[in-house]
Amino acid sequence: MTEQSRGYQAAPGRSLAGKVILMSGGSRGIGLAIALRAARDGAKIALLAKTDQPHPALEGTVHTAAEQIRQAGGEALPIIGDVRNDDDVARAVAATLEAFGGIDIVINNASAIDLSNTDKLSMKRYDLMADINVRGTFLLSKLALPALRESANGHILTLSPPLNMNPKWFGEHLAYTMAKYGMSMTTIGLTEELKGDGIAVNSLWPVTTIDTAAIRNVLGGESSARLSRSADIMADAAHAILSRPSTQSTGNFFTDESVLTEEGVSDFTGYSLGAAEDELLKDLFLD
Repeated sequence: MTEQSRGYQAAPGRSLAGKVILMSGGSRGIGLAIALRAARDGAKIALLAKTDQPHPALEGTVHTAAEQIRQAGGEALPIIGDVRNDDDVARAVAATLEAFGGIDIVINNASAIDLSNTDKLSMKRYDLMADINVRGTFLLSKLALPALRESANGHILTLSPPLNMNPKWFGEHLAYTMAKYGMSMTTIGLTEELKGDGIAVNSLWPVTTIDTAAIRNVLGGESSARLSRSADIMADAAHAILSRPSTQSTGNFFTDESVLTEEGVSDFTGYSLGAAEDELLKDLFLD
């Protein structure tokens, strides 16, 4: 699927060529799609991920992702580590600086999901979501700040939803909602904290479900995949955000559709995987 067929075309001069991206996760799914879109511009991408060896239920490792990035035209640095671990994140920042000489973009992509209600959720799963989603986002952003301040166009992009206080979203899966909203609160706080540093801080969330391993496992396999969009829509939206001047676009809770509409895209059917637009599953946290 090409930019032309999807409708998104980056404006002249809007490129991620030579930009250094440090991403949590990225072995598969939305994170990998974002990395591959940046790689087509010639970006340099460091992936901090745990998947060193193939997983029986999940496609891809940090090594296969790195190879795909190189084949797409970018440079890749696979880093085995856990975003929950302080030393691993510090090592990832240091390795990125050593390999690529700076950091222009941090993408907080790593996230855990469990939609169990309070009675059924184990505290181990609660801790996993809190540690990866909230603490991991805070930690990676924090440790990359000195390098981001040196960038001519620094960005932090977190894959988290707008803060929707409709009690429905708390009642259906309280722990997951708190974990994702914690990521979004980091966007609000860092936007205010860094407003004098020229670093853009934004969140991005899909309007519909996206065909990923997580969606297939949580929502029901092939049937949910058919009613979802390709991860390419998030990749295009992320590209549009990250190629904007950081001083002109910060503190936003973007959706993929809102970003691409601003870029002149009016037809999203090219991102669908077979279902009509009115059949697509709406994502969580959007009324």
